Amino acid sequence: MSRIDTVLEAARARLTRLPAAEVPAAVERGAILVDIRPAAQRAAEGSVPAALVIERNVLEWRCDPTSDARIADAVDDDVEWVVLCSEGYTSSLAAAALQDLGLHRATDVAGGYHALVAAGVLDQLAVGVHQRA
Repeated sequence: MSRIDTVLEAARARLTRLPAAEVPAAVERGAILVDIRPAAQRAAEGSVPAALVIERNVLEWRCDPTSDARIADAVDDDVEWVVLCSEGYTSSLAAAALQDLGLHRATDVAGGYHALVAAGVLDQLAVGVHQRA
């Protein structure tokens, strides 16, 4: 097994990953769906209007409630962050990094954006709850 596979396995062991079919209910209950895909990938694959776009390189600073660079949604350690990438690999590492900051409810979408498409739930995420310009 490669070193990155070992790191990914350890990250996922700490997470309660969210199946794509459960994402709409999570958003409905107030979870913040965060799309960390780069702009080019979102343009090529498609967007998720209910998701807050925070690219991976600034995720920890935006979600940490103690950071001067935090976003308004980063109110405390109890926020439920649901991280989304293309296929669910980078999002696992990102969610584990959020947990390292004390954001214990951080997790990711198993299978990423492609799983949302396959599960047919994008229509249920059409309302931009956390849509940003």
